[in-house]
Amino acid sequence: MKEYSPSVHTDIGGMIMIDKPSGWTSFDVVKKVRALLKVKKIGHAGTLDPLATGLLLLCTGKQTKKIYSLQELPKVYTGQIVLGKTTPSMDLETDFDSVSCYDHLNEDMIKAVAATFVGTIEQTPPIYSALKVGGKRAYKMARAAQPIVLSPRSIVIHSFSLTTIDIPLITFELTCSKGTYVRSLAHDLGKKLGVGAYLHALCRTQIGPYHLNNACTIEKLLETKNDVWAFEEIV
Repeated sequence: MKEYSPSVHTDIGGMIMIDKPSGWTSFDVVKKVRALLKVKKIGHAGTLDPLATGLLLLCTGKQTKKIYSLQELPKVYTGQIVLGKTTPSMDLETDFDSVSCYDHLNEDMIKAVAATFVGTIEQTPPIYSALKVGGKRAYKMARAAQPIVLSPRSIVIHSFSLTTIDIPLITFELTCSKGTYVRSLAHDLGKKLGVGAYLHALCRTQIGPYHLNNACTIEKLLETKNDVWAFEEIV
Protein backbone atom coordinates (compact mmCIF):
# COMPACT_ATOMS: atom_id res chain seq x y z
CA MET A 1 0.00 0.00 0.00
CA LYS A 2 1.43 3.34 -1.06
CA GLU A 3 1.90 6.06 1.53
CA TYR A 4 1.46 9.76 0.84
CA SER A 5 3.17 12.61 2.59
CA PRO A 6 0.97 15.09 4.46
CA SER A 7 1.46 17.68 1.70
CA VAL A 8 0.21 15.34 -1.03
CA HIS A 9 -2.52 14.12 1.30
CA THR A 10 -3.73 17.69 1.80
CA ASP A 11 -4.17 18.15 -1.96
CA ILE A 12 -5.86 14.88 -2.93
CA GLY A 13 -7.59 13.90 0.28
CA GLY A 14 -7.37 10.49 1.84
CA MET A 15 -8.40 8.21 4.65
CA ILE A 16 -6.86 7.68 8.06
CA MET A 17 -7.64 4.64 10.19
CA ILE A 18 -7.48 5.66 13.84
CA ASP A 19 -7.58 3.49 16.96
CA LYS A 20 -9.71 5.78 19.14
CA PRO A 21 -8.87 5.77 22.85
CA SER A 22 -11.48 5.69 25.59
CA GLY A 23 -12.50 9.11 26.86
CA TRP A 24 -12.24 10.82 23.47
CA THR A 25 -15.30 11.78 21.45
CA SER A 26 -15.17 11.08 17.73
CA PHE A 27 -15.12 14.84 17.17
CA ASP A 28 -12.15 15.15 19.55
CA VAL A 29 -10.24 12.88 17.17
CA VAL A 30 -11.36 14.88 14.14
CA LYS A 31 -10.20 18.14 15.74
CA LYS A 32 -6.83 16.66 16.70
CA VAL A 33 -6.14 15.26 13.23
CA ARG A 34 -7.36 18.45 11.53
CA ALA A 35 -4.85 20.48 13.52
CA LEU A 36 -2.08 17.93 13.05
CA LEU A 37 -2.38 17.61 9.27
CA LYS A 38 -3.51 21.20 8.76
CA VAL A 39 -6.52 20.22 6.67
CA LYS A 40 -9.79 22.13 6.54
CA LYS A 41 -12.12 19.48 5.16
CA ILE A 42 -12.29 16.38 7.36
CA GLY A 43 -14.98 14.11 8.77
CA HIS A 44 -15.48 10.66 10.24
CA ALA A 45 -17.44 7.72 8.87
CA GLY A 46 -19.32 6.58 11.95
CA THR A 47 -19.43 7.80 15.54
CA LEU A 48 -17.95 5.89 18.46
CA ASP A 49 -19.24 6.68 21.94
CA PRO A 50 -16.73 8.46 24.21
CA LEU A 51 -16.18 5.38 26.39
CA ALA A 52 -15.79 3.06 23.38
CA THR A 53 -12.46 2.31 21.73
CA GLY A 54 -11.44 1.04 18.33
CA LEU A 55 -11.60 1.76 14.65
CA LEU A 56 -12.58 5.25 13.50
CA LEU A 57 -12.28 6.10 9.80
CA LEU A 58 -11.46 9.71 8.93
CA CYS A 59 -11.73 11.16 5.43
CA THR A 60 -10.12 14.40 4.28
CA GLY A 61 -10.24 16.72 1.29
CA LYS A 62 -11.95 15.45 -1.83
CA GLN A 63 -12.32 12.00 -0.30
CA THR A 64 -14.91 13.18 2.22
CA LYS A 65 -17.40 12.32 -0.54
CA LYS A 66 -16.67 8.67 0.33
CA ILE A 67 -17.98 9.06 3.89
CA TYR A 68 -21.54 8.04 3.04
CA SER A 69 -20.48 4.79 1.36
CA LEU A 70 -18.19 3.98 4.29
CA GLN A 71 -21.02 4.59 6.75
CA GLU A 72 -23.12 2.00 4.92
CA LEU A 73 -20.59 -0.79 5.61
CA PRO A 74 -21.29 -3.37 8.34
CA LYS A 75 -19.44 -2.97 11.65
CA VAL A 76 -17.86 -5.56 13.93
CA TYR A 77 -17.54 -5.02 17.68
CA THR A 78 -16.27 -6.89 20.70
CA GLY A 79 -17.38 -5.96 24.17
CA GLN A 80 -18.70 -6.84 27.59
CA ILE A 81 -22.21 -6.70 29.05
CA VAL A 82 -22.97 -6.85 32.76
CA LEU A 83 -26.31 -8.29 33.85
CA GLY A 84 -28.30 -7.23 36.88
CA LYS A 85 -27.70 -3.47 36.77
CA THR A 86 -28.89 -0.61 34.57
CA THR A 87 -27.85 2.99 33.98
CA PRO A 88 -29.71 5.83 32.22
CA SER A 89 -27.00 6.00 29.53
CA MET A 90 -26.91 2.19 29.20
CA ASP A 91 -23.14 2.27 29.80
CA LEU A 92 -20.81 3.59 32.51
CA GLU A 93 -21.25 7.27 31.62
CA THR A 94 -23.97 7.56 34.27
CA ASP A 95 -24.55 5.98 37.69
CA PHE A 96 -26.51 2.80 38.32
CA ASP A 97 -30.24 3.37 38.68
CA SER A 98 -31.42 -0.21 39.31
CA VAL A 99 -30.07 -3.50 40.64
CA SER A 100 -31.70 -6.91 40.12
CA CYS A 101 -31.05 -10.50 41.13
CA TYR A 102 -29.76 -12.76 38.35
CA ASP A 103 -29.22 -16.00 40.32
CA HIS A 104 -31.91 -17.84 38.35
CA LEU A 105 -30.17 -17.31 35.00
CA ASN A 106 -27.99 -19.89 33.30
CA GLU A 107 -25.88 -19.94 30.14
CA ASP A 108 -28.51 -21.66 27.98
CA MET A 109 -31.18 -19.13 28.93
CA ILE A 110 -28.90 -16.21 28.08
CA LYS A 111 -27.84 -17.70 24.73
CA ALA A 112 -31.44 -18.42 23.77
CA VAL A 113 -32.51 -14.83 24.41
CA ALA A 114 -29.44 -13.40 22.65
CA ALA A 115 -30.32 -15.42 19.54
CA THR A 116 -33.66 -13.61 19.26
CA PHE A 117 -31.86 -10.38 18.39
CA VAL A 118 -30.26 -11.77 15.21
CA GLY A 119 -31.86 -10.52 12.00
CA THR A 120 -33.77 -7.35 11.19
CA ILE A 121 -35.11 -5.85 14.41
CA GLU A 122 -36.62 -2.62 15.71
CA GLN A 123 -34.32 -0.80 18.12
CA THR A 124 -34.91 2.35 20.15
CA PRO A 125 -31.76 4.50 20.48
CA PRO A 126 -30.53 5.55 23.94
CA ILE A 127 -31.69 8.94 25.18
CA TYR A 128 -28.01 9.65 25.85
CA SER A 129 -27.15 9.92 22.15
CA ALA A 130 -26.24 12.58 19.61
CA LEU A 131 -29.58 12.26 17.82
CA LYS A 132 -31.52 15.48 17.49
CA VAL A 133 -34.98 15.96 18.96
CA GLY A 134 -36.64 19.20 17.95
CA GLY A 135 -33.27 20.61 16.97
CA LYS A 136 -31.62 19.68 20.28
CA ARG A 137 -29.14 16.87 20.98
CA ALA A 138 -30.85 14.10 22.92
CA TYR A 139 -27.98 13.69 25.39
CA LYS A 140 -28.16 17.39 26.31
CA MET A 141 -31.87 17.06 26.96
CA ALA A 142 -31.28 13.91 29.01
CA ARG A 143 -28.66 15.63 31.15
CA ALA A 144 -31.10 18.48 31.73
CA ALA A 145 -33.80 15.96 32.74
CA GLN A 146 -36.03 17.07 29.86
CA PRO A 147 -38.57 14.56 28.51
CA ILE A 148 -37.40 12.70 25.40
CA VAL A 149 -39.21 10.30 23.09
CA LEU A 150 -37.11 8.55 20.44
CA SER A 151 -38.73 6.40 17.78
CA PRO A 152 -37.51 2.85 17.15
CA ARG A 153 -35.84 2.14 13.83
CA SER A 154 -34.94 -0.92 11.82
CA ILE A 155 -31.41 -2.29 12.11
CA VAL A 156 -29.79 -5.57 11.16
CA ILE A 157 -27.88 -7.78 13.59
CA HIS A 158 -25.89 -10.11 11.33
CA SER A 159 -24.40 -12.09 14.22
CA PHE A 160 -24.37 -11.83 18.02
CA SER A 161 -21.97 -14.37 19.50
CA LEU A 162 -21.55 -14.71 23.25
CA THR A 163 -17.92 -15.78 23.43
CA THR A 164 -17.80 -16.23 27.21
CA ILE A 165 -20.51 -16.19 29.87
CA ASP A 166 -19.39 -15.76 33.46
CA ILE A 167 -22.60 -14.50 35.02
CA PRO A 168 -23.12 -11.58 35.41
CA LEU A 169 -20.36 -10.77 32.87
CA ILE A 170 -20.89 -11.58 29.19
CA THR A 171 -18.20 -11.16 26.53
CA PHE A 172 -19.49 -10.91 22.97
CA GLU A 173 -18.69 -10.32 19.32
CA LEU A 174 -21.24 -8.50 17.19
CA THR A 175 -21.63 -7.81 13.48
CA CYS A 176 -24.31 -5.25 12.69
CA SER A 177 -25.60 -2.65 10.28
CA LYS A 178 -25.13 1.09 10.46
CA GLY A 179 -27.36 2.82 12.98
CA THR A 180 -27.02 0.08 15.57
CA TYR A 181 -26.59 1.21 19.17
CA VAL A 182 -24.74 -1.52 21.03
CA ARG A 183 -25.74 0.12 24.32
CA SER A 184 -29.38 -0.40 23.38
CA LEU A 185 -28.67 -4.02 22.47
CA ALA A 186 -27.11 -4.62 25.90
CA HIS A 187 -30.03 -2.88 27.61
CA ASP A 188 -32.62 -4.80 25.60
CA LEU A 189 -30.90 -8.13 26.31
CA GLY A 190 -31.08 -7.44 30.03
CA LYS A 191 -34.69 -6.31 29.77
CA LYS A 192 -35.69 -9.45 27.90
CA LEU A 193 -33.94 -11.57 30.54
CA GLY A 194 -35.85 -9.68 33.23
CA VAL A 195 -32.76 -8.52 35.13
CA GLY A 196 -31.52 -5.42 33.32
CA ALA A 197 -28.04 -4.94 31.86
CA TYR A 198 -25.58 -2.29 30.75
CA LEU A 199 -22.69 -2.11 28.30
CA HIS A 200 -19.47 -2.40 30.30
CA ALA A 201 -16.91 -2.13 27.47
CA LEU A 202 -16.93 -1.79 23.67
CA CYS A 203 -14.32 -1.91 20.92
CA ARG A 204 -14.99 -1.56 17.19
CA THR A 205 -12.66 -3.98 15.42
CA GLN A 206 -13.79 -3.73 11.80
CA ILE A 207 -15.73 -1.57 9.33
CA GLY A 208 -16.32 -3.45 6.07
CA PRO A 209 -12.85 -4.54 4.88
CA TYR A 210 -10.98 -2.19 7.22
CA HIS A 211 -9.48 -3.72 10.36
CA LEU A 212 -8.42 -2.26 13.67
CA ASN A 213 -5.06 -4.02 13.46
CA ASN A 214 -4.19 -1.74 10.53
CA ALA A 215 -5.15 1.44 12.40
CA CYS A 216 -2.76 3.82 14.10
CA THR A 217 -3.07 5.45 17.48
CA ILE A 218 -3.16 9.20 17.93
CA GLU A 219 0.32 8.94 19.43
CA LYS A 220 1.67 7.12 16.39
CA LEU A 221 0.11 9.65 14.04
CA LEU A 222 1.75 12.44 16.02
CA GLU A 223 5.10 10.73 15.50
CA THR A 224 4.84 9.84 11.81
CA LYS A 225 2.09 11.99 10.23
CA ASN A 226 2.23 9.51 7.35
CA ASP A 227 -0.39 6.89 8.17
CA VAL A 228 -2.64 8.28 5.45
CA TRP A 229 -3.64 6.54 2.23
CA ALA A 230 -5.49 7.68 -0.85
CA PHE A 231 -8.74 5.88 -1.63
CA GLU A 232 -7.33 4.75 -4.97
CA GLU A 233 -4.95 2.55 -3.02
CA ILE A 234 -7.45 0.99 -0.61
CA VAL A 235 -10.83 0.81 -2.29
